[in-house]
Amino acid sequence: MGRNIVQKILGSHLVSGKLSAGSEIGISIDNTLIQDSTGTLALLQFEALNISGIKAKRSTAFIDHNTLQAGYENMDDHRFIESACKKFGIYLSRAGNGICHQVNLERFSMPGETLLGADSHTTTAGGVGMLAIGAGGLDVAIAMAGEPFFMAMPLVLKVKLEGKLPLWSSAKDVILEILRRLSVSGGLGKILEFSGPGVKTLNATERATITNMSIELGALTAIFPSDDITRRYFRAQARENHWKKVEADNDAGYDDELVIDLSAVEPLIAKPHLPDNVVPVRELEGCPIDQVAIGSCTNSSLEDMLKVVSIIKGKVIPSGLSLVISPGSRQVLLELSRNGGLYEMIAAGARILESTCGPCIGMGQAPCSKGVTLRTFNRNFKGRSGTEDALIYLVSPETAAASALQGVITDPRRTGSTMSISLPDNFLVNDDMIIKPSIEWKDIEVVRGPNIMPLPAFDPLSADLRGETLLIVGDHITTDDILPGGAEILPLRSNLPAISQYLFYKVDSGFLNRAEQGKGGFILAGRNYGQGSSREHAASALRFKGIRAVVAKSFARIHKANLVNFGVIPLEFSNEEDLARFSLGDRLHIKNVISTIREGKPLKLNNLTKGFTIKIMLSLSPRLYDILIAGGLLGYIRSEKNR
Repeated sequence: MGRNIVQKILGSHLVSGKLSAGSEIGISIDNTLIQDSTGTLALLQFEALNISGIKAKRSTAFIDHNTLQAGYENMDDHRFIESACKKFGIYLSRAGNGICHQVNLERFSMPGETLLGADSHTTTAGGVGMLAIGAGGLDVAIAMAGEPFFMAMPLVLKVKLEGKLPLWSSAKDVILEILRRLSVSGGLGKILEFSGPGVKTLNATERATITNMSIELGALTAIFPSDDITRRYFRAQARENHWKKVEADNDAGYDDELVIDLSAVEPLIAKPHLPDNVVPVRELEGCPIDQVAIGSCTNSSLEDMLKVVSIIKGKVIPSGLSLVISPGSRQVLLELSRNGGLYEMIAAGARILESTCGPCIGMGQAPCSKGVTLRTFNRNFKGRSGTEDALIYLVSPETAAASALQGVITDPRRTGSTMSISLPDNFLVNDDMIIKPSIEWKDIEVVRGPNIMPLPAFDPLSADLRGETLLIVGDHITTDDILPGGAEILPLRSNLPAISQYLFYKVDSGFLNRAEQGKGGFILAGRNYGQGSSREHAASALRFKGIRAVVAKSFARIHKANLVNFGVIPLEFSNEEDLARFSLGDRLHIKNVISTIREGKPLKLNNLTKGFTIKIMLSLSPRLYDILIAGGLLGYIRSEKNR
């Protein structure tokens, strides 16, 4: 039997383990990616390794999240990142150059190579045949140092695309359809590999939209072949020399298969407050809206922008509605300026924002109280927009633009017109806003403002764990719930003592006080705990406040790895019904943690308050057990070097 794309790339990068589903493997990482929200901590962690410079083939950093400079903190972070990039040999895309995943696709993506990014939507690069994985910043810092990335070998789900999308349906509708079928946890432990005749009907940026949102399925990543369509995209970016063919063998095997008939995909919409809460747009037609936001790493390509221009050209949005547009990169913005699209957007009443993440992460453009906002983004978690009681709907650029003109949710098929866009054969290529590494910069001093705090030292794991039940939560708790983003909190990403003060503050305002009084304790949770962003602060801040264990029905992949990296034990209920037996304030105890882990025996959680004991599971590899016992990944790496 032949090999699929995933097997080929993993096989060529395998440094330990075997490619059998579920077993731990280590792979070499060619490229790494950080951005200014995750990058300060990742760079501090890399610095703590005492390595002179980057050992990966190429490392990149992007300033695209914390660009709303309401105080000194964000610009201080930018100066720190720039100086650290110069010192360690990292490419830096400066503020204003665009969203990391859009710029990476344009200027840095490499078919057939591996990419590890400290951002969950690193998966975007899978659209051009790159095996691109999101992870916590500490995992990325280790990869920057040339160390392998370890993970459980995933199952490979073949997504066979047939037919061709009809007019007014888009790539965004394809991934929403997959989310509707599989759910936000249906991709856990899997990589989606796209194949079939329908693949040839999608261009590179359409494919990137689909792989971008694969992380919302809980999947490790998603990947398309790199073919002649990919080659045309690289040629248009003046990077044809970086293109190579990446495809599965004709007789490749897969673990499972999902068939999508593109011709049957209609305009879809994800209702609040999860990306898999998907229905046809026609079912919600006529619902009044207050805001439309177009952009994000999901839908900010030139093609997406030109679709919007085609719909709103010569028209004006109605009063009472705000339309904001964020072109994905400086290149896209320059193209819109050259072809007149920018004029049409402004003439229609759109407000043009920076080429940054912006509203997607709650950095500005928060909707009105109880507002209804349509967004071409990838997440619609409660409060993520910056307005706690807003209702966020996820849609395609076509649906967003059509709805903006009507002031109500509108099926774009109702426009009664045709769409005509033309992409240039050659994009405007200008890398002046990318600072390239230079050997002359290695002696530079790293600039540290007062918000750049040193990394705290964490102790190894204790033999016994005791504490109170500090919090009990349900299913699908997101990293936004654990440690929110937004304009108030994101600037504190390089200051762990300060940002940890916001733990769960929107979920339970009393949590922090209980944690501080009890000097730590336990968190109990339902299924898919920690879904969403790769922000490792949602784990490191817990550890900083003394939390040493989370017991859940199941975990999202990246957050589970982040918990281990900071020495917080991710435990699972053997019987999911046991969660209901616990109450806030119950005194809990786990005996002989280290010896029990070493012996491979199940752990027991004793409820001292109510007088019962339950079995709990810890499903990790021996290497991950050692990381937990060392108190986290940095402690483990240091101990390994000292052997």
